[in-house]
Amino acid sequence: MSDRVTAAVLIVGDEILSGRTQDTNLNAIAQYLAVQGVEVAEARVVGDVAADIVAALNALRTRWDYVITTGGIGPTHDDITADCVAEAFGVKLYQHPGIMAQLATRHDGVVNAARARMARIPEGGGLIANAVLGPPGFFIGNVFVLAGVPSIMRGMLLDVGPRMRSGAVVLSRTVRVTGFGEGVIAAPLEATAKAHPSMSLGSYPFFGEGGHGSNLVLRGRDAAELDVATTDLIAALDAAGVT
Repeated sequence: MSDRVTAAVLIVGDEILSGRTQDTNLNAIAQYLAVQGVEVAEARVVGDVAADIVAALNALRTRWDYVITTGGIGPTHDDITADCVAEAFGVKLYQHPGIMAQLATRHDGVVNAARARMARIPEGGGLIANAVLGPPGFFIGNVFVLAGVPSIMRGMLLDVGPRMRSGAVVLSRTVRVTGFGEGVIAAPLEATAKAHPSMSLGSYPFFGEGGHGSNLVLRGRDAAELDVATTDLIAALDAAGVT
């Protein structure tokens, strides 16, 4: 098994692109999967356009180990994620009898056409438990289809993690530098990055009443190498006069 297990997140919805709704799902998914040893390697946001959703889904599912989609599985006409997933996999949708029974129980036996849309899953797919509210999500192949409402999405996510294989968890160290700008920090940071190509190094500036500086974050899967790289970075900063 490879030490690196990857996932992509596909966020579906015109409301995200218009700015009317602020996405918080990507952050929640990335943090949850990181603990599982699954690295979010790419994220895309697409509107409610079938061709765009299918194209993005096919690109992501062939490149990364897993894909998680959020949004577009509700009861309205613009909830087309299920249709697009079925098209991407070349299968048909069907109304899952278990979901239909759940909807009937919840709505006093009345499952209208709009509600019935939420019972559709692709042939060959399976269900993702929804511990919060409403019908479940579904999965097919390496694609997991979740709700867009953050609280419901997080509930579904708990049933996704155990279905994924785990890789090596990415570890991190932070070296906080104050009183120096990135122009001074850049050279020692670059030198350390070149000396440790398997590591990820980044600079994240901060500004405030207490002053300015940068948090230099080192990330990697090998704890011993991470310690060495951190020591090397501090030494390089000292040599450049950055204390």
